Amino acid sequence: MVAEMNDDFEMDRMSLAPPEADEGRRAFLVTKLAAGFALAVSPVTAETITTSAEGLTAGEVKIPVAEGEIPAYRAMPSSGKNHPVVLVVQEIFGVHEHIKDVCRRLAKLGHMAIAPEMYARQGDVSKLTNFQQILNIVGKVPDAQVMADLDAAVEYAGKAGGDVSKLGITGFCWGGRIVWLYAAHNPKLKAGVAWYGRLAGVPAELTPKHPVDIGGALHAPVLGLYGAKDKGIPLDTVEQMRAVLKKGEIRVYDEADHGFHADYRPTYHKASAEDGFRRLQAWFKANGAA
Repeated sequence: MVAEMNDDFEMDRMSLAPPEADEGRRAFLVTKLAAGFALAVSPVTAETITTSAEGLTAGEVKIPVAEGEIPAYRAMPSSGKNHPVVLVVQEIFGVHEHIKDVCRRLAKLGHMAIAPEMYARQGDVSKLTNFQQILNIVGKVPDAQVMADLDAAVEYAGKAGGDVSKLGITGFCWGGRIVWLYAAHNPKLKAGVAWYGRLAGVPAELTPKHPVDIGGALHAPVLGLYGAKDKGIPLDTVEQMRAVLKKGEIRVYDEADHGFHADYRPTYHKASAEDGFRRLQAWFKANGAA
């Protein structure tokens, strides 16, 4: 079932969904991160990578926001200080084990990596197996809320001893789109890496702009990593982004599909994933985020 899911393609349909009348009054529905993988992504494949937490300080933390706290996963080296900060933005399935593992991989490279749960107010997708139910929750998440929560995560990281002068961001699928938006939002960001994030869509109340709309106004350079076999992100939209992009570059992997970095899914493409992660490291280093 997971192999057939393309969150960015489906979210394009959901972006027109109006917010609920009581959205602003909703209490936090997610106060603790799920353990393991989201139910919607099972069964996981034999290629799933598990990164040890040895030598790291890793686990759940709480990030203060205007209305209370949201849960997040943080991983960083257990020794040293002033680690460069990288925000890790989840797939449509929330902050589950794969996203936590990506945080640990980045921590092994010397970063303080933080993955906030972006749907904390709208609902818990970790226990859902029905993709439409997941979309019903994710379709209610405003871009403005996401930007504010990422800002809160940066503030938390700085107070926790991270070096926010070397701030990076990376995200996957749903989170890949967010990387582009955040690069236009935060003037202090140094670099971003967007993995197969949707680039174009219909403007809506909660998602008023898409990456192609702000590609010429990025504060920080973004490296976009895309798959030529991804039917949910047409290559013509990739070319549209290239045409407007003033800071950054885009690489398309000929043999990769959507989700090619997600080693727990059948769409995982090892060569493309490994090359992309090497490029992420070089991109952060070259642009002051490492």
